[in-house]
Amino acid sequence: MPKKRSGGGLTTTQQAAKFLGVAALSGAVLAGIALPAAGALGLAAKGTVEGFDEIPSNLKTPPLSQRTTILDSEGGAIATVYSRDRTVVPLTDISPYMQDAIVAIEDSRFYEHGAVDLKGILRAMNRNVQEGGAAQGASTLTQQYVKNVFVEEAGDDPDKVAEATQQTMGRKVRELKYAIQVEEELGKKKILENYLNITFFGQQAYGVEAASQRYFSKHAKDLKLEEAAMLAGLVQSPTRYDPVNDSEEATKRRNTVLTRMAAVGSISRAEADKAIATPIKLNVSKPNNGCITAVSGAGFFCDYVRKTILTDPAFGKTDEERAKLWNLGGLTIRTTLSPRAQKAADEAATSKVNKDDKIAASVVQVQPGTGKILSMGQSRPYGLDQKQHETVLNLAVSSKMGGSTYGFQVGSTFKPITAAAALEKGIDPAQSYSSDWKISMPMDSYRNCAGAPTGSGTWDLQNELESEKGSFDMTSALGKSINTYFAKLEQRAGLCETVTMAKKLGYERGDGKPVSDNHPSITLGGTESTPLGMAATYAAFANRGTFCTPIAIEAIKDANGKKVAVPKSSCSPAMSEKTADTISQMLKGVVEDGTGTLAGLTDRDNAGKTGTTNDRVDAWFVGYTPNLSTAVWVGADVGKKVPMYDITIGGQYYDKVCGGCLPGPIWKTAMTGALDASETPSFNPVSVPRAKDKGQDKGRGGDNGDGGDDGRPGADPAGGITIPPGFIGGNDGGGNNRGGNNGGHNGRNGP
Repeated sequence: MPKKRSGGGLTTTQQAAKFLGVAALSGAVLAGIALPAAGALGLAAKGTVEGFDEIPSNLKTPPLSQRTTILDSEGGAIATVYSRDRTVVPLTDISPYMQDAIVAIEDSRFYEHGAVDLKGILRAMNRNVQEGGAAQGASTLTQQYVKNVFVEEAGDDPDKVAEATQQTMGRKVRELKYAIQVEEELGKKKILENYLNITFFGQQAYGVEAASQRYFSKHAKDLKLEEAAMLAGLVQSPTRYDPVNDSEEATKRRNTVLTRMAAVGSISRAEADKAIATPIKLNVSKPNNGCITAVSGAGFFCDYVRKTILTDPAFGKTDEERAKLWNLGGLTIRTTLSPRAQKAADEAATSKVNKDDKIAASVVQVQPGTGKILSMGQSRPYGLDQKQHETVLNLAVSSKMGGSTYGFQVGSTFKPITAAAALEKGIDPAQSYSSDWKISMPMDSYRNCAGAPTGSGTWDLQNELESEKGSFDMTSALGKSINTYFAKLEQRAGLCETVTMAKKLGYERGDGKPVSDNHPSITLGGTESTPLGMAATYAAFANRGTFCTPIAIEAIKDANGKKVAVPKSSCSPAMSEKTADTISQMLKGVVEDGTGTLAGLTDRDNAGKTGTTNDRVDAWFVGYTPNLSTAVWVGADVGKKVPMYDITIGGQYYDKVCGGCLPGPIWKTAMTGALDASETPSFNPVSVPRAKDKGQDKGRGGDNGDGGDDGRPGADPAGGITIPPGFIGGNDGGGNNRGGNNGGHNGRNGP
C-alpha cells in the first residue's frame, strides 16, 4: 500500500515521482512520439489513457455560451437572458493592462514556451517537493484554456463537469495533446483572446467583458491598471478573492498581481507602487438576467418567447437540440411586441385589479392579418417572490407554454363562433327563436361529427334573468347574450359544424387536448381556452374571416450575425368575408347597446362580446377593431375558483362581477392606449337582416318553429336530466346558480 503522510496526501517522494512522470510524458508529447502500450505505463485503468493515438487530433472548441438579447418590434431591449453571462470580444477590445496582467500572474513565460512549459514543470516540481505539497502549479495558459473548454462543454451537468476536471493521468494527457494542437492552429494572440473570453471571474461573470461590466460598469477595453490586476487575480479563486464580499483579500491578491507584473517587466516598479496605493473602487452592476428584468411588465411575453424556442420544432428536432440553442445563447431576438401596446396592456391589467387581490387579470393583444402578439399583461408581476404576489404563471397561454393546467371556461365569448357556423350553413341572421327563460333541449337532437347523438334525455338551461324570454334574432341574442337562443341555433347549425368552425378559428383548449363535440354546452363556453387563443380567434373576425396563427418572434440572429429560421404565422380562411363582416356588424351592437356598453370605444368601429361562467368564477371581454384584437380575462389564478359575488377587487366593491363591468373597462383601457388616434379603419359595411324586418315580432316563433332542424315544432320538451353547473361552465349555461346560471355577461347589471 502506498505510503502517505499523516494528512492523507502523497509523500514528497511520491509528489516528485508524479511530476517527473508528467514531465516525461510532456517530453514525449512534444517530441511527437507515440507512447508504448498503455498498460506498460500502468495507464490503462478507467479514467486514464486507453490509447494515446485514439485521442482526436483536433480540439473541437464549442461556441461560448453568451447573453441573448430580446428586442421589441422597434428594436428596444425587453430583457437579457443567459445561462452564462458572457459577451465575447476581440483582443483589440481588451485593455493591454488586462492582457499583461493575466499573462504575468497565470503564465509569465506564455510567449516564450510552447504548449507545455517544461521549465515551469521542473520549477514547480522542485518547489513542491521542497515544501511537501502542491504550492505551485505548472499548467500553461494554453492548458488552462483547454481545460476551460472541457468545462464549458460540460455545461451545468455535474457529472460532465466532474469528468472534465478529474485529476487523472488520462485527462492530463488529453489536455497536453489538445494544447499542442491549439498552439499550432491558433497562435498565442488568439489563445489569449479565447482564454480571456472563456474564463470565469466570479459574480456570475464569464469572460473579461462581462467581468468588467459586473465589477466596474465599464467595457474591458477601458480597464485601468489596478482594475485589470484585480480581475486577473480573481481567476485563481473567484470566491476567495471576491472584492464584493472580501475587499481585504481582493486587495492582497491584486497587489500580488501588480508586483508580479513589475517583476516580469510588464509595468515599472513606480507604476506598480502607485496602483498598489490605490484602493479598490468598485462600481458594481447587478446581474440583469432573465425575464424577471423585462420592461413594462413584459416578463410573461419574454417567457413565452423562451418557451417558443424550447418547444417549437423550427428550433430543433428534439428537446435537447432546442435547449442547447437557448442555453448557448448569443442570440438577438426581434419580437412582435409593440412597446405602446405592451405599456397599455400592463397599465390596463393593473388599473382595476390589484396584485394582492384574490383574483387576477390577464390582457393579451393580437394584430389581425399577421398573428403578431403585440402585448401580454397581468395584474400580478412576473417573478418568484410570493410575498410580493409575484408569479411566473402566464395566464394568457396554454399549459405547454407556461400557463394554467386547463385554461379557463370562456363563457358566452364562444357564441360568435356558433353564429359564424350558422351563417356559413346559410341560416339567416334574422332567424328568431321564441322561448321562456328556462328551456330543456333533447340531447339526441345534437349530433357529433361521427353522426351519433350526444346522449339521451334533455339538456336543461336558462338565461341570466327571468325577464329574458320571448323572441330573439341573432343580433339581439348576441347583444343580450341569450343562452336559450344559442342552444337552439346550435341545434340547427349542427354541433359538429360548430366545433369545426371553432377549430378553423384556432380555438384550442388550454390543456392541449382537442376540442370535443360530445356535449352541446360548448356553445355556452363550457370548454376551456386561453386569452391568447381568444384574441387570435376574434382577430379572424377582424381579418374578414381569415385566421392567422399567433407568433411572437419576427427574426433571430446568432452570435455571428447569421439568420436563424423562425416559424411564420400560417393564415387560412375560416369563413367567408361576408360571414365575418356580418359577425362584426352584430357584435358592434354588443358594445353599443348590449352587455358590453361599458367597454365600447366612441372614436372608431369596434366590436366585442362579454362572457361570464358558472358562479361568475371567470369573467371575459373579447373584442376588436379592424386592426387590433384584445382579450381580457379576470378570475382566480391559483387554488380554488372564487365566485365573484360580494367581492372587492382593485379597491372597488362588486355585488356580482360580469364580463361587461370589469373585464370590459379593462379592455377599453388597453385598446385606447394601444391604438393610434390617427388610424381609425372601419369594418366593411354589410346589411344584417333583422327579424322585425321580416314581420317577426317578439313573442312569435322563428322561421322553423322552436324545434330547430329536426322538424319537431311547437313547445320545448320538458323534463330530463340537469347538467351540473361545473360541467357546463359556459357562461349563462345550465344549472341553478345564484343570480341566474352562469352570470350572463350582463354588463347592464354590473356596476
